Amino acid sequence: MPGPLAGIRVIDLTNIYSGPICTSILGDQGADIIKVESLEGDWMRAPRGIQRNGVSGAFAMMNRNKRSIVIDLTTVEGKAVLRKLVADADVLVENFRPGVMERLGIGYDVLKQVNEGLIFASINGVGHAGPYSGRRVYDAIIQSISGIGSLQADPNTDRPLLVNSLICDKLTSMTAAQSISSALVARERTGIGQRVDIAMLESALFFLWSDNMLNFTFVGDDFPYAFHPSHANMIRQTKDGYVCTMPVQSDEWQGLFRALDLPNLVEEERFQTDDGIDMVLFQAALNEAYARFTTDELLRRLEENQVPFATVNAREEVIDDPQVVAMQSLWEFEHPIAGEMRQARPPARFSETPAGIFRCSPEHGEHTREVLEEAGYSSEEISAMRVRNIVR
Repeated sequence: MPGPLAGIRVIDLTNIYSGPICTSILGDQGADIIKVESLEGDWMRAPRGIQRNGVSGAFAMMNRNKRSIVIDLTTVEGKAVLRKLVADADVLVENFRPGVMERLGIGYDVLKQVNEGLIFASINGVGHAGPYSGRRVYDAIIQSISGIGSLQADPNTDRPLLVNSLICDKLTSMTAAQSISSALVARERTGIGQRVDIAMLESALFFLWSDNMLNFTFVGDDFPYAFHPSHANMIRQTKDGYVCTMPVQSDEWQGLFRALDLPNLVEEERFQTDDGIDMVLFQAALNEAYARFTTDELLRRLEENQVPFATVNAREEVIDDPQVVAMQSLWEFEHPIAGEMRQARPPARFSETPAGIFRCSPEHGEHTREVLEEAGYSSEEISAMRVRNIVR
């Protein structure tokens, strides 16, 4: 049975990370994704980093469930081809720098004349206006502007640090996919399409505000944190390894103290100060207690006392983690060029319209003729455009 977005056609003009991840989510959920590439192709196609047989692992993950068509959008004829494709599409997604689509003559104001029901989604770094809007923007830049970099600062040196993942690209992708789905629901009710702008900066700010930026919630009562909010103490060293614990509720803290054969340290007088608990002394006591146990012994005790805990997997251990295996969270399948491949399954599980990996990532321009024929072009017209390098 097809996914929940079966029958929805998406024209995908995106490349690199934020846009392709967004459209891959829509493709996993059944949408027909037409990836429109330049003559050079998506920059992520280059087999740099992890690759096999010339297939980039990153490109394969972010561009599964898509068909590839190559159009030179700098030409008049190429733009005409795009308008023809848009006429029968539901969504167009682009992540060029602000103003590029308009300069090409294929901005929203132009394309909505072709298809008034079109959802035109624009993913960008910092929006279309403001002093930074003309800059090139990548994930690290947004981590720095939004405060994520300072949030990760080393508590001993105050040196800002970045999250070792393209976190802003990814959360923007998920925000964009959800927003596009909402716009499709609105169109179903009203019959009217619309433009949807998703900025990485605003996605990051929304992501942070419910915990890390709470001290700036009440206008007039803003105050800086007097300490670095750090999760470092959630991972502690045992006799032979590391364990992660995150007690939050009172009964979980009590369970932790039982697991460690400790009294309730929160009630111990030696940890009390006029300003609350002496956290330096408190954390030192916990560190000493964890180090008395082997990892396996402590894991058993934590589970018996219902403390939130986990082993700290190295990346190579994630694949065989019992819970990951039990959930079948990683899927293996055969790629026609790269061979056997492993990828994360679509995370949303629909009971009646399951998401899936319906097709592998496409070769550059693999579906150009197929898509153009569906759009009504004759074989002779397609061949003529190929000769003139309008399509490939």
